[in-house]
Amino acid sequence: MKNLTLPIRFGIVTSGILMAYFLILSLLGKHTNVFFSLFNGVITGFGIYETIKYTKLRMGKDFNYGKGFTAGITMGFVATLLFTIFFAFYSTELNAEFLNDLSKAWSKDYSNFQGIVFFTVAIMGFATTLVLTLSFMQLFKSSNNPKK
Repeated sequence: MKNLTLPIRFGIVTSGILMAYFLILSLLGKHTNVFFSLFNGVITGFGIYETIKYTKLRMGKDFNYGKGFTAGITMGFVATLLFTIFFAFYSTELNAEFLNDLSKAWSKDYSNFQGIVFFTVAIMGFATTLVLTLSFMQLFKSSNNPKK
């Protein structure tokens, strides 16, 4: 558990940044435009990168691919889970018209739309986490090639 405290803390901070970004978009009336959610990948990517970087700094020579991968995945999953919970709370309790406004552009049948949106938010976050962690670990892994 001690090895996961850093990724969990980074996940909490990253989810807070994601929530703040969403609320800023909400204040500007842009939160129903799904293309602004592409910046969520940038925020999540920065969090994953920093998590792996600090994990490598903390562990030194004990750092390996598996530990870096675990740190990145843990951070991303924590951030995604917390943001998805926030998103569900926002769209059902704080702004009940949000999903209705969003569904006008994407679906005529609102009965299944709510669950689809929550599922999509979670899957997008988990997929982004996996791809970016695999990508960033290419930067941080140690080479097995002998030096000349």
